[in-house]
Amino acid sequence: MTKIVIEKSKAGEYKGFTCKGHAGYASKGSDIVCASVSVLVINAINSMEKLAKENMSVDADEKAGMIRCKLNGPLSERGKLLMDSMILGLSEIASQYGRRYLAIKFKEV
Repeated sequence: MTKIVIEKSKAGEYKGFTCKGHAGYASKGSDIVCASVSVLVINAINSMEKLAKENMSVDADEKAGMIRCKLNGPLSERGKLLMDSMILGLSEIASQYGRRYLAIKFKEV
């Protein structure tokens, strides 16, 4: 299962997120759930960095299937929209393929 934790402040500001694990929907190279999650997460990170110019730090461990994005300050409106879009896409994947393959949690930090 892929687990995603979205971190937000008490005021509702995004602080970062962690994506960890492999979906297990199909065998390696054929897992459309894992591939879809990866595309959404990596595209959001790249877009926040290159298009919205957000200040953030990213750590990844490909073997463990983990990527962590820490946002270093409040997001611009573009950054918020990109986060909202990523979460919408991930939520749709979880709804369509089942929560046994993808779990999304929100954590107050």
